[in-house]
Amino acid sequence: MLDAVCRVEGQAEKTYSVFNFQRLGEQEIEALRQQLYCPVCDGKAYFRKASRDGKAACFGSRYHQPDCPEFNPSASRKQEEQDALEVNQQLLESDALKIDFSMPARRKTPPTKAKAQTEAETKLKPTDAEKDSSVESPKGNYLAKTEGNGEPEDDSSAESPAEPKIATQGLQKLLHSLQRGSDLAYSDLWIYTDDKYRWRAKNLFVNFADAEPNERHAPRMYWGTISHADKAMFWLNPADCNDVGIPIEEVKEALCKRFDIQDREDLEGAGIILFGKCFWNKDKTRKIIKLWNKDLSRLHLVKAED
Repeated sequence: MLDAVCRVEGQAEKTYSVFNFQRLGEQEIEALRQQLYCPVCDGKAYFRKASRDGKAACFGSRYHQPDCPEFNPSASRKQEEQDALEVNQQLLESDALKIDFSMPARRKTPPTKAKAQTEAETKLKPTDAEKDSSVESPKGNYLAKTEGNGEPEDDSSAESPAEPKIATQGLQKLLHSLQRGSDLAYSDLWIYTDDKYRWRAKNLFVNFADAEPNERHAPRMYWGTISHADKAMFWLNPADCNDVGIPIEEVKEALCKRFDIQDREDLEGAGIILFGKCFWNKDKTRKIIKLWNKDLSRLHLVKAED
């Protein structure tokens, strides 16, 4: 994408070519990079600087409309669409879905039909799934069966199915599904974050632009696109909004190693999903989303296309 529309409140809309935008001063680029949109379909856009290994500066967007001429269905984009279709099918066919935080991003060879069915369907005992919601998680104190108001659900009068069909899915496909606009973000399906704790999908998955601190600091699965990192790579700034920050200083080294991040340019335009808590900074001017228990298995990042 060679052009992007820049909208700043109180100023006239301006269209930049990537060549002109990259020549702006560093401070001006930092101030404008979260105000960029696709000039055709108005999808939220990002700017990625020229990289040290020779990749040119570019604009991009993970939110193009399907019929947008700027949307180029590359191999990775087609994979995103396939992932979205797979997750949508699971929403239709399953009683619940369990997140497998250890699931590899990609399999080298497609699984056999029998193996795929075994991996996609996990039978949980009702006694495990329906444990008392007042019991604390060994890794935190968030409540089980959490609805949007943070209160535990009362299942005392509900009859649990003897053998619920519970699908299993990893973070990468869930992220792709959310980015491609599947029904996951609006679904009433139960989502298990482990064998015990479950949430309605529509209450669990939250785009950065919709993040709101809550009194109990109950965690959610936050997702979106990274605009850029600060110079020290201690903070990630979402492209979806400009009032949210994601601190990564405590996990920076491990995160960079795991996702092959060589410099801050590698993070520009990357898709990200993480299980974390949202709270205000001291001055209540910025919302902070912090990775739960510094557990990198609860975070997945997909770098922007080359």
